[in-house]
Amino acid sequence: MPNEDQILQTVYDTSADAIVVIDENAIVQSFNRTAEKMFGFSASDVLGQNIKVLMPPYFAAHHDGYMERYMKTGERRIIGIGRIVTGQRKDGSTFPIELSIGEAKTSNRRLFTGFIRDLTDKQRVEQRVHELQEELIHAARLASLGEITSMVAHEVNQPLSASGTYLEVARELFNSHEEGNHAKGLKALDQAEAQIKRVGDTVRRIREFARKKTLELALEDINRVIEEANAIAAVGSKARNIRTTFNLSPLRPIAMVDRIQIQQVVMNLVRNAIDAMTGHERREMVLQSLVTIDSQLEISVLDSGPGVSEETAKKLFTPFVTTKKDGTGLGLAICRTIVEAHGGKLWYENSSLGGAAFKFTLPLVAPNND
Repeated sequence: MPNEDQILQTVYDTSADAIVVIDENAIVQSFNRTAEKMFGFSASDVLGQNIKVLMPPYFAAHHDGYMERYMKTGERRIIGIGRIVTGQRKDGSTFPIELSIGEAKTSNRRLFTGFIRDLTDKQRVEQRVHELQEELIHAARLASLGEITSMVAHEVNQPLSASGTYLEVARELFNSHEEGNHAKGLKALDQAEAQIKRVGDTVRRIREFARKKTLELALEDINRVIEEANAIAAVGSKARNIRTTFNLSPLRPIAMVDRIQIQQVVMNLVRNAIDAMTGHERREMVLQSLVTIDSQLEISVLDSGPGVSEETAKKLFTPFVTTKKDGTGLGLAICRTIVEAHGGKLWYENSSLGGAAFKFTLPLVAPNND
């Protein structure tokens, strides 16, 4: 009959989650078989190494500082809480993971156990459900667009038709030489102007209705917003073997933003980059944040995809313009609206990776001194 140690070893080796144990110096003490499959390393490659070998360079550069702060202060920011973060395989590709950490203390040391779940390894049924949900959302958006288009056409068509009629009358009056027609022509022009202003008022009302949601602003660590948005964007996507580089500002800048809306912008740009690189041999993405010389915060998403033609680039942020087969052409337009509502701007450039680079700014509140 197996003893307790054998039972525990069996559970450890057959766990669906990767299990990695490190000491207080972040040195790997244990690395189970699931972890070997997940990260592409054998246990012998990792044992005795710093846990940073499983992280993208940006996170690796900060990890020792996080460990040191926790050992000094005891303040928990992830232990016992869990977070969606980014891992890095042996081949350098990055992928989203759900990380939970437990702590164990002995008389002379501390051990930290990480339970890691690969969020890209969704079951086929779950992936199909996700795709069906996307299709339903897409259909709902198209239905909404149809209703909005009908409403706009109805509200705008009448004043436009009326203004056309007034202008036609004015032209005929000005071309005639009968006494008093000049004054009548001017009156017709005034009436046409009033109808055109009515169109403008209608458009403004629709825009105000679309923007009626108030922003829920709070001070946010923008680097963390980017990290979380990237990890979430990769969940359920068809991203595979994409090498993601994080080039985030060491100042860890703070901005007053609606976190959900800014994450929506980053997620949209990341998913666009993933879609653009699908089927391409080179799949590299860079996420970066920096503080500009005029004290603005600039966030960028760069990819190595095919890029955008010069003609298309001029219309990228125009509603209903899309390069995707099943796209609505609203994603980038909504992103620009969100960014501008925060006092920033969003634009497109050619990427240094050979593909597309989307960049946007936010007003900087302060660097994060924590």
